[in-house]
Amino acid sequence: MKLVIWFAVMLVLALSPAHATESDLALVMAIDVSGSIDSGEYRLQHEGIARAFETPAVVSAIAGGPHGAIDVTVIEWSDRHKQTTIVPWTRISDGASGSAFAAQVRTAHRTSGGLTSIGDALLAAAAAFETLHDHPARQVIDLSGDGMANIGPKPAEVRDALVARGITINGLAILQHEPWLSSYYDQNVVGGRGSFLLDVQGYKSFAQAMQEKLINEIAAIPQPQKRFGRALGPAEPSSATNLAQIQ
Repeated sequence: MKLVIWFAVMLVLALSPAHATESDLALVMAIDVSGSIDSGEYRLQHEGIARAFETPAVVSAIAGGPHGAIDVTVIEWSDRHKQTTIVPWTRISDGASGSAFAAQVRTAHRTSGGLTSIGDALLAAAAAFETLHDHPARQVIDLSGDGMANIGPKPAEVRDALVARGITINGLAILQHEPWLSSYYDQNVVGGRGSFLLDVQGYKSFAQAMQEKLINEIAAIPQPQKRFGRALGPAEPSSATNLAQIQ
């Protein structure tokens, strides 16, 4: 009888999820791969992310947190129902884990193209938090793109619903094709406690902007000069749009 109980306990433990640990940040990096992104721009985005996680400044910012670790995943997004995880949740705590994460980013292959559904991208990014076993102190979506939404749910409605859940959304607007995109991201995408927006003129400066953005996100550094009217604290009750209604 004792042997049967022992086997039953072992089976339960084997089927149980890995023991959850604390982390300073859960970061979903959502990368635009819609039709406006050519192959060269696609590579520059991925290389920019990879290089950022290999830099001593970013690694130092991670190690300097209370828990000395963050969890990061990367999704590509474009059209409706085209959001794909290219790098699963990865715990980064030092240079070795940062380099391993960078290698995964570099080996990824483009998963889609098409129209630009920012609202669906935000919903997919928020859903990714539900698959994380660790307990992060903060949840942040880092969305980068070079165009306005032209299909799918309204980004501002999705943004407000996610902010009401305590999720912060930061933006990196690539102005190469749409110079007015910064204002659009400010009004429709960025939101939440400590949120900020960075602008880049083109893909060649993406890597430098990504490094600065990551350091600010990891260290939770306020960026008032980068907020264009969406420097939000806790969301008002009126902004708590039902996600089921949006989808």
